[in-house]
Amino acid sequence: MRLAVRTWGEGPRTAVLVHGIMTDSRSWSGIAPALADRGYRVLAVDLPGHGASGPARTYTPAALATALLDTLPPAPDLAVGHSLGSAVLLSAAPALRCARTVHCDPAWLPRPRDLDALRAVKHATRQEVRAAHPRWSDDDVTAELEALATWDPASVTALQHLPGLPYAPAVPSLVLLAGPSERIPPAQAATLRRRGWRVRTVDGAGHTVHRDDPAGFLRGLRGWL
Repeated sequence: MRLAVRTWGEGPRTAVLVHGIMTDSRSWSGIAPALADRGYRVLAVDLPGHGASGPARTYTPAALATALLDTLPPAPDLAVGHSLGSAVLLSAAPALRCARTVHCDPAWLPRPRDLDALRAVKHATRQEVRAAHPRWSDDDVTAELEALATWDPASVTALQHLPGLPYAPAVPSLVLLAGPSERIPPAQAATLRRRGWRVRTVDGAGHTVHRDDPAGFLRGLRGWL
């Protein structure tokens, strides 16, 4: 399955961006131009069941990773995944042969979830999206509503197949957390550090770090690009 891809820049290096559940490649609109300015050709995918990509028959991180590998050029200089997109990237990274990876508040640890409540988010109003994300720009709120309109709610089943806390990374890898993070609590963050992951926190940012605080997100990447 080939995915829809949004592109910024024409630099000599390649950066790949993988969004989280319910949204699409437009979620990177505040970050991708800044990466392009730093010399990257930026490729942001729409995962299956999101944006302009068609639905999948099976929604698991491994199945979504296969679609990622069918679409992207091998050996990107940088790959960034957010939330579920991070779990997908974690599965794809060995075959994708990323030079380095960034995992933004990753959805790695299984949590109790009301899947019906998550599916119902598809019908969220502008007021509800704004209330849930008070730090987002108006453009981000509009883009999210448009993403929800095309999102396949069946994709929430992917959250039942999260990988757990990974062991040592195969390539230099940064975990950039919300501050505080509900996905990776402090004890698990300490475990990741012991296993060889670089871990940083963007204080005050919520789960969608790159939309809550784009400048803080980019500061978190200093020395990594």
